[in-house]
Amino acid sequence: MTARRKKEWFDDDSFWRDMYPFMFPPKRFADAVLEVDKFLALIAPRGKNVLDLCCGPGRNSIPLAKRGFKVTGVDRAKFLLDKAKAKARAAKVKIDWIQADMRDFVRPESFHLVLNLLTSFGYFDDKNQDVAVLRNMFASLRPGGTCVIDVGGKEWLARIFQPTTSRLLPDGTLLVQRHEIFDDWTRIRNEWILIRKGRAKTFRFHHTIYSGQELKERMERAGFTDVKLYGDLDGGAYGSNAQRLIAVGRKP
Repeated sequence: MTARRKKEWFDDDSFWRDMYPFMFPPKRFADAVLEVDKFLALIAPRGKNVLDLCCGPGRNSIPLAKRGFKVTGVDRAKFLLDKAKAKARAAKVKIDWIQADMRDFVRPESFHLVLNLLTSFGYFDDKNQDVAVLRNMFASLRPGGTCVIDVGGKEWLARIFQPTTSRLLPDGTLLVQRHEIFDDWTRIRNEWILIRKGRAKTFRFHHTIYSGQELKERMERAGFTDVKLYGDLDGGAYGSNAQRLIAVGRKP
């Protein structure tokens, strides 16, 4: 039974719909093919059952299915799942798509690999819910299974942080992004202003930002062992110059 909760920013489907061209341009899907190869080489999963938690439009789920993995893709946003289903049909792959909140989805000891990629972690107002999600991921893994979390790390953010940035799409749509760090450097507040055909639409959202040590500690609290941190999918060391924070944990 799904728990009833107050609505948060990610419950607004129009956010995903309007921001889709910025968040998931064609190049991001093309890049996923090589990225999937890299993280499979990095972690060497012990089986073929994969949970792609917060799968979005299937960016990683579909390349995994093409490689013979049995993939379950879970996302809260119907708009993104509809995109994923259409792309899977075009690619002629079969994936188990499930619309669910990551706080609710648990399938005990069903997967060899659980993925949470592209900064899909830390969205909740209550930070304790992040650990609850990690415990769900741990429970869903088979013994010996692997969990991979990929976010933008706090160390990287501190180095490149700018209060205001902007991006322009080929069709002339402009996205202005404003950022503010708050809550003792544990969260980032964002205001995205989408300007299209002379009209502006504003979205506000926030999420928790983790340092490598903070994310590792929470994973260990959820039961993961042998947690390793990487700065890229090639297995580079994590530090202030790393492009990503990639945490890999095992279930004993």
